[in-house]
Amino acid sequence: MKKDTYDIVVIGAGLGGMTAANVLARNGFRVLLCEFHHQLGGLATWFRRKEGVIFDVSLHGFPVGMIKSCRRYWTKEIADSIVQLPSIRFDNPMFTLDTTFNREDFTRLLVERFGVEQERVEAFFNKARSMTFVDDQSLTTQELFEEFFPGRDDIVRLLMEPITYANGSTLEDPAITYGIVFSNFMSKGVFTFRGGTDRLVALMEAEMLRNGVEIATRTRIDRILTENGRVAGVVVEGREIRTKAVVSNSNLKSTIFNMVGEEHFSEDFLAEAKKVRLNNSSTQVYLSLKPGETIDESRCGDLLFTSTAEKFDTQKLLSRDITSRTYSFYYPKTRPGVERYAVVASTNANYSDWANLTPEAYESSKKSLIEETLDALEKYVPGIRTKIDWAEAATPCTFERYTLHQQGASFGTKFEGLAISRSLPEQIGGLFHTGSVGIIMSGWLGAVNYGVIVANDVDAFVRK
Repeated sequence: MKKDTYDIVVIGAGLGGMTAANVLARNGFRVLLCEFHHQLGGLATWFRRKEGVIFDVSLHGFPVGMIKSCRRYWTKEIADSIVQLPSIRFDNPMFTLDTTFNREDFTRLLVERFGVEQERVEAFFNKARSMTFVDDQSLTTQELFEEFFPGRDDIVRLLMEPITYANGSTLEDPAITYGIVFSNFMSKGVFTFRGGTDRLVALMEAEMLRNGVEIATRTRIDRILTENGRVAGVVVEGREIRTKAVVSNSNLKSTIFNMVGEEHFSEDFLAEAKKVRLNNSSTQVYLSLKPGETIDESRCGDLLFTSTAEKFDTQKLLSRDITSRTYSFYYPKTRPGVERYAVVASTNANYSDWANLTPEAYESSKKSLIEETLDALEKYVPGIRTKIDWAEAATPCTFERYTLHQQGASFGTKFEGLAISRSLPEQIGGLFHTGSVGIIMSGWLGAVNYGVIVANDVDAFVRK
């Protein structure tokens, strides 16, 4: 850190934190962005392995709205690099199908393939589209499906599995946490960033530097300081930095209970904050193919949702006895100029299945995860074991280590975390939070948009 005083300190360089930092710096504020890891991006980052192979840390697919947000709050170059993933595939005991994952194609599938009346399908889509964050939270996703598709476990699977992958939603969660994200995807389909996350993060970093953001990586915030009910600064590895406002892109519960401390909040607020549930985590298996080896795109598509379970089951999705995997296939078109094929296999996971293992059992379980994934992938990429030259796995413990998210939570907190996140400034003036809280912040688009919302709040506070 070059200075002892900044207008705003942003803690954590996930997409929400970076967007908030960029918007605030563009508005003329002196911004310090601190990131614990040596790379920016949070879970939207990347790593390099053998012979220059690059892996995106987690599977990435987001709605078309990302284009507009990136053009407005980042750069035209970033927005213009967002492209559609045209082939989304499902393969499970109930059905096998290919879709562009937009409203028109899903309507066709539900009417022609699943035999639902067009009026009912339209009514379902309209209800999902009309949902907002102020709607009734008592209606569960299960009840929403029963209203429109009673007894249709096959339709529940089609409509639910991709969203569970995207944000950890369950059938027991409020229906709005499903409907808002689902309807966003349904507008135009699923998109990704051409050139990979490494190029995206590099472009974002360059834009922040142009706007004057000071970036400090390998930097951990020890404490957030308060005086007279307001933010006063932060302590960074023993050094005090003064600031008017703090934006935490860290885990919501870590922000409250670790960096600030319970003694600075009201009893009622703490009682509600303690009720906030962390969302689940995930595992990933990263596979790179040898130079010259290929994957049949017509057979695998871009995103492939697979399951061997007889029907959709949230607990089975999280079980270490894996029945469901989502594969993201990286073709040369995804990373222009890199003539290597790669696969990232993702499963939702429970932190407890990994955190309590001995070091020996942990390494053995990771090796088993890789072998099980290769066995499952053989169906779609015959001879996969002879094609690969690199394989490794990441677990909830991996994500906890690199992001400091409690329990490696891939999707932050459940929906009740949103109210706590938004009310932080009412407890401590100048303390703000942006990140994955409930459905509003799940996925790339949500993280970017919440970063913008919070940046506007901070701007108003500091100017006041």
